[in-house]
Amino acid sequence: MRVIVCGAGIAGLALAQLLDGAGVEVTVVERAPGPHPGGYMIDFFGPGYDAAEAMGVLPRVQELGYRVKELAYVDEKGRRRAGLSYDEFARAAGGRVVSIMRPDLERALHSPVDIRYGRTLTAVDNRADGVTVTLDDGETLTADLLAGCDGIHSTVRARAFGPERDYVRYLGFHTAAYTFDDPVAHAAVAGRFCMSDTLHRTLGFYGLRDGRVAVFAVHPAGDPARPADARDALRHEYAGVGWIAPRALAACPPAEQVYYDQVAQAVVPAWSTGRVVLLGDAAYAVSLLAGQGASLAVAGASLLARELTSGAAIDSAFHRYEQTLRPIVSDTQERARRGARWFVPTSPAQRWLRRFALRTGGRLLVSRLVGKPAALRFAHRPGQ
Repeated sequence: MRVIVCGAGIAGLALAQLLDGAGVEVTVVERAPGPHPGGYMIDFFGPGYDAAEAMGVLPRVQELGYRVKELAYVDEKGRRRAGLSYDEFARAAGGRVVSIMRPDLERALHSPVDIRYGRTLTAVDNRADGVTVTLDDGETLTADLLAGCDGIHSTVRARAFGPERDYVRYLGFHTAAYTFDDPVAHAAVAGRFCMSDTLHRTLGFYGLRDGRVAVFAVHPAGDPARPADARDALRHEYAGVGWIAPRALAACPPAEQVYYDQVAQAVVPAWSTGRVVLLGDAAYAVSLLAGQGASLAVAGASLLARELTSGAAIDSAFHRYEQTLRPIVSDTQERARRGARWFVPTSPAQRWLRRFALRTGGRLLVSRLVGKPAALRFAHRPGQ
């Protein structure tokens, strides 16, 4: 079997590693010129954690991860207004959680497969007996199937399924992430994930082991389109937040070095068509409000790889992969939509309720974050 994977993010790298380990010939096509340098901190738990353990990459994930003491909401003077111990969160996840930067999770999933960086798909010929893709330089690649793992703005989905507007549900927010160097800011957030206790907008900060500070931002926006200059937009939107925000905004890098996107979900009626299948955010982005996008990407890759290497027909493998994962995705997406007011409160009453929930143990918020345990099983690799 030969497989083309479009996208060298979390979903694509996990799928490529699993298929390559099973003796499948894999070629990965990635638009970016190299491994993704930017991104934000994620809490990696749930079905993806279990899948990573079965893959044998969990020790590397834990090595690259961070030990965070608490989530703390602070006011404009840096005073703690509410918080949640990460031990409480870890207990709800059965102790199976690690905080890790997205680029570091990708590093843990890298394997020696053929990755064509700086290349894009311009055409997809989806046939009953296979698929042929044309790259931007005119080269053609033929395989038994094409896996679209290229994110919520998927080129594969646009070429094989239809335009993005038919599948992307905008949730009314923009998000951004970047890192900056500032010893004062780093000392202020050391060991904690600090969030601004603000209305209508949220800034998050956490210190990295190399001395940098990572910034995470979410705010409502009526238009899903990216602003002309991400740095200018952030400085305007978050002016007046207080505490270390002015330092972070002053140190914001040029727009091309800032991760900036809409907060949205992918709702695709069927995750496959012919010999093309979608995986990760291309098929079922749950949005950062859910906190499980990376986990579901790794879990989906594990399920899809298992079915594709089971000896079943390709269309049957696609069907079983989707049938198994879709109920979990649907539940996670619904919880994310309901939880927006917890993430970015729009009234003093909503903010007070969040503070109250955190001060009384945070069990309600934890249950919203963790959700119901996913009833999935992943086969361990030989020797694991």
